Amino acid sequence: MFTIEASNHAGGHTRRSTKQFLVSYGSLSATLELIRNCGGRVLRITHHHQQASNSPSTPPLAVTETPSVKAKEHVQVPVNLYKPKDPFVGTVLDNYSLLAEGAIGRVNHITFDLSAGNLHYVEGQSIGIIPDGEDANGKPHKLRLYSIASTRHGDNLEGSTVSLCVRQLEYKNEVGEQIYGVCSSFLCDITPGAQVKITGPVGKEMLLPPDEDANVIMLATGTGIAPMRAYLRRMFESGEQAKNPNYKFKGKAWLFMGVPKTPNLLYEDDFNRYLSENPDNFRYTKAISREQENASGGRMYIQDRVTEHADEIFALIEDPKTHVYMCGLRGMEPGIDEAMTAAAAKRGQDWSTLRPALKKDERWHVETY
Repeated sequence: MFTIEASNHAGGHTRRSTKQFLVSYGSLSATLELIRNCGGRVLRITHHHQQASNSPSTPPLAVTETPSVKAKEHVQVPVNLYKPKDPFVGTVLDNYSLLAEGAIGRVNHITFDLSAGNLHYVEGQSIGIIPDGEDANGKPHKLRLYSIASTRHGDNLEGSTVSLCVRQLEYKNEVGEQIYGVCSSFLCDITPGAQVKITGPVGKEMLLPPDEDANVIMLATGTGIAPMRAYLRRMFESGEQAKNPNYKFKGKAWLFMGVPKTPNLLYEDDFNRYLSENPDNFRYTKAISREQENASGGRMYIQDRVTEHADEIFALIEDPKTHVYMCGLRGMEPGIDEAMTAAAAKRGQDWSTLRPALKKDERWHVETY
């Protein structure tokens, strides 16, 4: 482990504050880059050896001794246990709407029984669904990937189920015909007892850090809430806490959720309960585009909320234990980048440099579609 002592402007033109960061060897290079990008200056780096108490202390390392190393791999992450040519066949246990009256569209929570096989997963992964039937060419439909909305223990806490949060895709084609998504419609219409071909799990991009003291900023739109729901259940659900004796979340979790209307808020009762039970550890910020206005009088989108809270977000990002997760439609990315670029510029920072540093340090996680 290494202690980095760095100075940073605390206000005005000359005043500086000093901070210390305890980081692993694997995070050393990226943390140094992040400090510099945030306008800081590295004063001292100390390497902590495991040594006898009467051994001389290790001298501080020169700043130049910071080789780039491969990021530490996550361990015990199951991948591709079931493949398209030999999928797992799961049984639907439950399928219900997540929307309140007056919502736009159709979004369902669907749970599958996994007890008949060896399909297991961790928070932040995805599974593939192969819908029944054939395409226009008479071939079986291809699989679609969906982010998992449950923890590794499943909604029943028995480790034998997996849940998805699915929005039925619908749009009009170039001639005005109403088109519905093949797999999303298949899932939203499916009934308990039906059997479904499932592949996976896949994905390591969105894994929750094992550090109990980590800060987790979550940016979600629509069904992009799926992995965030899994994270928050793992952090705050009492039944989950009993299942995780080696993981007791102590950091700060901040959820930014974007939807068009209040009835489209997903898992709202659970999130409000977590908020009331864990006010020191959980924060919940909503962007409801058709009901709220941004500072310019336009519709309120998630990037507007990021702009509003930019100073607090950047203060958290300066902590090497902070991770940012973004999940939802790919169209949200430019808006988030624009908001972060403007916020960074106000602090004399370059977001185009800062973001890759966060990515390199495995602290900036994006899954959009």
